[in-house]
Amino acid sequence: MPNLNALLRANFEASIQCKQAALATMLPAMERAAELLIACYRDGGKAIFFGNGGSAADAQHLAAEFLGRYLRERRSLPALALAANSSTMTAIGNDYGYEQTFSRQVAAWIRPGDVAVGISTSGNSANVVAAMQKAREGGATTIGLTGAGGGKMRAVADVLLEVPSRDTPRIQECHILIGHALCQAIEEALFGA
Repeated sequence: MPNLNALLRANFEASIQCKQAALATMLPAMERAAELLIACYRDGGKAIFFGNGGSAADAQHLAAEFLGRYLRERRSLPALALAANSSTMTAIGNDYGYEQTFSRQVAAWIRPGDVAVGISTSGNSANVVAAMQKAREGGATTIGLTGAGGGKMRAVADVLLEVPSRDTPRIQECHILIGHALCQAIEEALFGA
């Protein structure tokens, strides 16, 4: 039987260390991402979120924060989470291949001035990278949330939010914290007193 106390403590300590490292290295990129999202919403645009697995759940979580509210009572901000429609995902995957599950949706939804937010802990998810490229071709700005190194996402992200870790759970924990911080920044900029 493992030492549960030590195991649980180690998870918290690793998460705290990762977040401190992210804070030390990522603030300029987070500020730029916030500015892009604020400008997008001021100009009547939308944010489109996508990722696989846990990153798909993060995409849905963040889209819900924009559509509903984060902390402030305010109007709904247009946001889509592309993995949320299982019929669309499986139809595109079946007919065109999994790599196109997001890019075909992006081609339909994206407009110049929108922001596409791709989430991949490795930065190498082929369908996420393809969708970010398609978003750029459609005149959108791209924000990538990833882990250390950035993977292939580095080449297609206008702003790369690169968590300084290669540990998937720690990266995902930081992604949600970053998303929440962006939500608050956007709410304060658009709806603050």
